Amino acid sequence: MNYDPDKHHRQSIRLKSYDYSQSGAYFVTVVAQDRTCLFGEIVTGEIKLNDAGRMVQAVWDELPIHYSGVETDAFVVMPNHIHGVVVLVGAGPRACPDVGAGNPERGQPQGVAPTLSLPDVVHRFKTLTTKRFADGVKQSGWIPFRGRLWQRNYYEHIIRDEKSLDRIRQYILDNPARWEFDRENPADLVGS
Repeated sequence: MNYDPDKHHRQSIRLKSYDYSQSGAYFVTVVAQDRTCLFGEIVTGEIKLNDAGRMVQAVWDELPIHYSGVETDAFVVMPNHIHGVVVLVGAGPRACPDVGAGNPERGQPQGVAPTLSLPDVVHRFKTLTTKRFADGVKQSGWIPFRGRLWQRNYYEHIIRDEKSLDRIRQYILDNPARWEFDRENPADLVGS
């Protein structure tokens, strides 16, 4: 089949003209390729993570450690997707640790730390989890994934106020109990 730009083009689902590197809170959903359940299972309304699911949780928890200007909030690993809140904060000056001890400039601000955009954060999350998952397949016999660990894109929602943030936090917290009705549940016949 030949490429036809009128038929075979992908359009961004991002909000046009919005700067996704500006400070703020963002709700994201990232789904496993083919909605394959790789991270655990739901038992009586609670997520029971397997080793792969615990790895995904660990990568999420480590994001603020590795990337200045990135904080995380509510988060849940589901059998085949994640929901989380990423908070981008204005990164402040950073110290330069390489300057010698005798140098009076040691520890002085050396410019502004680069700030990641939301797409950068999601990309790094996907990359880190994919690498660690592939290692788990090779070293620990985890279920292999086909092609990619994660679907190409992700869902995002800009959180504009505290009320919305509270509602999203509750949605994330309640998500395992609602797995039976979740549109990402491959067994969900209602949402398909």
